[in-house]
Amino acid sequence: MSNTEQILQLAKKTIFDEAAAIQNLANLLDNDFTKIVECIIASKGRVIVSGIGKSAIVASKIVATLNSTGTPAIFMHAADAIHGDLGTIQENDVVICISKSGNTPEIKMLVPLIKRGSNILVGMTGKTDSFLANHSDFVLNTYVEKEACPNNLAPTTSTTAQMVMGDALAICLLDIKGFDSADFAKYHPGGSLGKKLYLRVLDISKNNQKPMVAHDADIKDVIIEISEKMLGAAAVLQDNKVVGIITDGDIRRMLNKFDSINGLQAKDIMTSNPKTISTQVLAVEALKIMQEKGISQLLAVDGIKYSGVVHLHNLINEGIL
Repeated sequence: MSNTEQILQLAKKTIFDEAAAIQNLANLLDNDFTKIVECIIASKGRVIVSGIGKSAIVASKIVATLNSTGTPAIFMHAADAIHGDLGTIQENDVVICISKSGNTPEIKMLVPLIKRGSNILVGMTGKTDSFLANHSDFVLNTYVEKEACPNNLAPTTSTTAQMVMGDALAICLLDIKGFDSADFAKYHPGGSLGKKLYLRVLDISKNNQKPMVAHDADIKDVIIEISEKMLGAAAVLQDNKVVGIITDGDIRRMLNKFDSINGLQAKDIMTSNPKTISTQVLAVEALKIMQEKGISQLLAVDGIKYSGVVHLHNLINEGIL
C-alpha cells in the first residue's frame, strides 16, 4: 500500500471514528441537559466556562459561541482560578467545568471552592462516576469509547464531543431566547458576515453616481450618460418615475438592430418595467435577485422615487459575494 493510500485511510478512519462518537452523543442526552438550559435562561448572571489543558481550549470556544449567540459568558482557566481568578465568578453565574476524566487535580481543587457559593455547577465530563460528576448539580455526559489517536491518548474525539455539546447548548439557548439574524448582526458587525446581516441597498447606492435619462432623451445623450456614470446602465424616467432601464447590452443590441441611430430615443431601446429594489432592503437580497435574473445592476428606489443603482461589482467589493 502506498503512503498516499495509508494517509487517506487513516484520515478517513479518524473522521468516521469521530462522527460515530458524535452521533452517539445524542443518546447520552437526558433531563439534566434540559434543566441546564432552563437554569441558564432563568439566571440573572453569566455562564462561566472552565477547563484545563485541551478542555480549556474547548471552553474558550464555547464561551465565544455563547457570547455571539446572545448568552453572556466568560472563560476562566481552571489553573488560574485556584490562583486568584476565582473572583471571576459572581453570585448569579452558572459555572460549567469541562474535564474528560473529571478527576484532574485542578478540578478536584476547584470544584469545592465553587461549591462554597450558591452557584449552579455543571460538569461536562466523559466519566459520570468521576469527582466532577459526583459534585456537580447537573452533568453533561460527553463519553467517548476511544480517542481517534491510534494510541488512544491525544484528546481528539473527546474534545470534539465537548465542542458539539457546547454547540447544542448554545443553539438551544439561542432558540428559546428568539435570537434572530437581526440580533446576530449586532454581535457580528465586522467582515463579510456582518455586512450580509446589516448592509442595506442604500448604504451602497448612495456612494454611486446616479445615471438617469428622460424617456425621450436622444440616444447619443443616453450613451454619454451611461459612459460618464460608469455603472453600465441608466434609469429611464418619465414624470419622475422609473419606466425603464438601458444597459450596455441594450446599446450593443441597438447597434446590431438599427443601421442608423439618428432619431432614436431612450424609450425605443429601453427595457420597460425593470426590476427594482427598495433602498431599505439588505444588500444580500440584491445579490440574490441579480443571481436569479442573471443581471449586473438593479435600480434602487425609495418608495416610487428613483434613488440610484446598485451594481454587482459593489457587492463583490463589499465582500458579500
